[in-house]
Amino acid sequence: MERHNGRNADAPLVSAIIPTRDRAGLVGRAVASALAQTHAPLEVIVVDDGSTDDTPAVLAAFCEPRLTVVRLDPGRGVSAARNAGLAVARGAYVALLDSDDEWLPAKTARQVAFMREKGLAISQTREIWMRGGRRVNPGNAHAKPDGFFFEKALERCLVSPSTVLCTREFFQEVGGFDEGLPACEDYDLWLRALLRHPVGLLAEDLAVRHGGRPDQLSAIHVGQDLYRIRSMLGLLGRDDLSPWHVSCIKKELRRKALCYAKGCLKRDKPEEAARVLALAEAAAGPLGPAGETAP
Repeated sequence: MERHNGRNADAPLVSAIIPTRDRAGLVGRAVASALAQTHAPLEVIVVDDGSTDDTPAVLAAFCEPRLTVVRLDPGRGVSAARNAGLAVARGAYVALLDSDDEWLPAKTARQVAFMREKGLAISQTREIWMRGGRRVNPGNAHAKPDGFFFEKALERCLVSPSTVLCTREFFQEVGGFDEGLPACEDYDLWLRALLRHPVGLLAEDLAVRHGGRPDQLSAIHVGQDLYRIRSMLGLLGRDDLSPWHVSCIKKELRRKALCYAKGCLKRDKPEEAARVLALAEAAAGPLGPAGETAP
């Protein structure tokens, strides 16, 4: 791992971690939005997952002492990139920002004040959704909740990485991102978080989420329920789950396994359907035929 460090001697309050790979046309916007935060002191850590385009040159052009670039061997993935950033972060708070998104200038200032007031270890803000350069309104299913919403978080990912701020102690307690998951690594982390902590919601639009491009993980990794299934199977191996948590996980595991298997059968992949159904059934009990609605 190659690292170029240009940080100030004084420890920052907030460490912004930006993973990236081959996004020379986008990462500059993300970095600029982090450096433009009204809250100081702040450090920005960009973890380059082996870019082969002009990303290094774009980052070098900033000549900014608050910017650190960590360069990884190619292809280790977004989880490894975020974990590498966590390993060198010095801030009392850690903020996540995807390299294709951006923050509004008051994001970290407003969020630090909010978390201090509420005594939170993790929080998120609302965000503006952009798709193809146009603003779109997220559906009701994507409305951000507040507090302990473990059961809802099993159904879909309800926390956006680019809106998150956590204390350093949060990651020490909960752990980092699962590097064995090529996608849905954030879904997995938020579930582990919600076993112990409420996720606070600062109900202000303080981040901009840009979507609709073919290089995003949601487009690259189709059938993402497979990774959510793997996450839930991992959760069931923990010894700190309440009976209610176990019941919620098994219910959603059955539902997702049946839906995933049904999709496999439509794509003429019966072996994959059978494999995943067997894994889910061993962990959650009888599932029924792949074409049926989950119990």
